[in-house]
Amino acid sequence: MIIEKAERILENHELCNNCLGRCFAKLGKGKNSERGEAIRNVLNMEREANKQSPIKEPQTCELCGNIFKKRDYFAQKCYDKALKLGLEFDSFLIGSSFPKDILEKERAIVEEFELDYAEPINREFNREVGKALELLFQKPVNKKNPDVIFIIEPYTEEIKIQSKPIYIYGRYRKLVRGIPQTPFKGYKESVASIICRPFAEAFRGKAVFHGAGREDIDVRMLGSGRPFIVEIKNPIKRKAVLEDLAKEINSSEKVEVFGLRFVDYKTMEEILTQNHRKEYEAVVYVEDGVEEKDLDKIVKTLTNATIHQRTPRRVLRRRSDLTRVRKVYKVDGKVIDGKHIKLRIFCDGGLYIKELISGDMGRTTPSVSEIIGKRAICEALDVINVEVIENGAKSPHNKEKNKG
Repeated sequence: MIIEKAERILENHELCNNCLGRCFAKLGKGKNSERGEAIRNVLNMEREANKQSPIKEPQTCELCGNIFKKRDYFAQKCYDKALKLGLEFDSFLIGSSFPKDILEKERAIVEEFELDYAEPINREFNREVGKALELLFQKPVNKKNPDVIFIIEPYTEEIKIQSKPIYIYGRYRKLVRGIPQTPFKGYKESVASIICRPFAEAFRGKAVFHGAGREDIDVRMLGSGRPFIVEIKNPIKRKAVLEDLAKEINSSEKVEVFGLRFVDYKTMEEILTQNHRKEYEAVVYVEDGVEEKDLDKIVKTLTNATIHQRTPRRVLRRRSDLTRVRKVYKVDGKVIDGKHIKLRIFCDGGLYIKELISGDMGRTTPSVSEIIGKRAICEALDVINVEVIENGAKSPHNKEKNKG
């Protein structure tokens, strides 16, 4: 049956041994070129016995145009391109983009001769170039999670490289006020730009900053720092001494990073999609004066309080006007002088602290102003801790060492 079908195919189409063998690729083991050659040999023996002329392998295959004879050439092109770029990787995969007319022609042959055991042309091409490249690189093909994918356009000979993103976790402390977390009109630099610059240079890719929440421009991020992920897109380099990058960032004296380590995409998602509980320290100004009894009332009322907060007026242009329900878990404080108190507030993420203090004209309740019956405003605010749950446990609050 196979020989009869092969004869009918070859009587109608001039195919090379690769393309002939691929028609029966799922039968037996071995290369398609060897399978095709074996089928052609048996067929020609039968034809000779029947005094028919042999069907020789054509000078040019009408389907692939002899593209498989350029296997080593494409492997060398991939190798040279990687070498020129200085590309770092431990594993790779070959992909290819074949013209639509070739794919349609192959599909027509498969349908015409009902080839249930055929293999697509791109699959054989990718596998064969991959085997040649394994020898050149001395690195393995990885079909599930390669560091790098070489995408070959066989007939234009263009080669594109896709490099798997790198994710680096860390925590940052913003030591000064007046810097936005991400680029913002009117500001020359941001936390993101200060952090991303050394990463982009070291990995030679595009560095994208992802913060676990954000603080206002006039708010410092102190204490145990805010978790963040730097995503390096299409990196050329995959290794760097993270301690050195941390030193470079920390030399800015505006932003400090620590606890740097490589993580995977799943960890990034886990960290960035959490609703983080946070701890703040606020200096509160009370125009009509404040006493210990006011502070006691604030601490007693806000500890374990449920807060109903409509979107603050100052962000209404950017946020929907919704009422959020958040919880304050713990409040401590001290009187600084007759008009100032310092509050330490541990609460759900997403609670606007400035409005928790002022009340925002009744849009946040209860509030410090409402509790003491006096106008209170937040003069200075610092974020002290952002709690992160990783692998089911709270991440440490102390300053972690950089790893890698």
